[in-house]
Amino acid sequence: MAKLEQLSCAKHFGGTLTKYKFKSGVLGNLDAKFNVFLPSSSAHGKVPVLMYLGGLTCTEDNAAQKGGFMRDAAAEGIAIIFPDTSPRGAGIQGEDDHWDFGTGAGWYVDATHPQWIKHYKMFTHVAQELPEVIEAAGLPVDFSRQSVLGHSMGGHGALVLYLTSLLCGSNTYRSCSAFAPVCAPSVAPWGIKAFNGYLSGGVEEGRDKYDATLLIERVRTPVNILIDYGTADEFKHQLNPDLFIDAARKAGFDETQVQVRGQDGYDHSYYFVATFAPEHVKFHARILKA
Repeated sequence: MAKLEQLSCAKHFGGTLTKYKFKSGVLGNLDAKFNVFLPSSSAHGKVPVLMYLGGLTCTEDNAAQKGGFMRDAAAEGIAIIFPDTSPRGAGIQGEDDHWDFGTGAGWYVDATHPQWIKHYKMFTHVAQELPEVIEAAGLPVDFSRQSVLGHSMGGHGALVLYLTSLLCGSNTYRSCSAFAPVCAPSVAPWGIKAFNGYLSGGVEEGRDKYDATLLIERVRTPVNILIDYGTADEFKHQLNPDLFIDAARKAGFDETQVQVRGQDGYDHSYYFVATFAPEHVKFHARILKA
């Protein structure tokens, strides 16, 4: 099992925010970095955890520094893990040519295209490898009480990880929330580009494995989902929240299970995320600590 190397640590709201790196076998033996916030209550035993997935161009630092999550996580006694958004330094031709594909834009899929398959496996990295490495290192995090949330590309990732776990019967995550997620990537320009690039089967493969709007149609167990998006979001044409809510309602999920809220006048930025971050932390806390 890969060993963690601590890169930094800062006291924060009575707890600690620590950055680590390790050699990721899933990502082709590249260095993988992440931040983890541990509340002070973790000194007395394992605590529930939120897995936060960042958006395009982000690293493990953006939401940790600007998301506004830790005050409420500290009060609720919940850890937060902030992974990176892609492998770094794979040396693949074209990896750094576009801001919405390649470095900083792993899209939380496991690549099947030969050009990308060795390194770009962010789904498995986040869902399996990272929790295994953290548990092996002895950090006081209880992955049996885990939820997932994310922003934009990361909102897409959070929904896909959550719904896939339900479809597989694993129930890895107890709840899911998202800020401005790409809800139907197989019909969004960003998603089409990602699926055609990373997947040998292109959009058709993406539709089957990584489109939340289509995945929720297949779920037959109860769900706990909260989505916020801004009505002034400059990328709203990429998000398609209406398609997701229509699919959820057709699948029989009412507002107690799938809540989608359009927040008047808010955009796509971390100002928007930080405004509603406390509500999202408390949404998950109610479920994680039930």
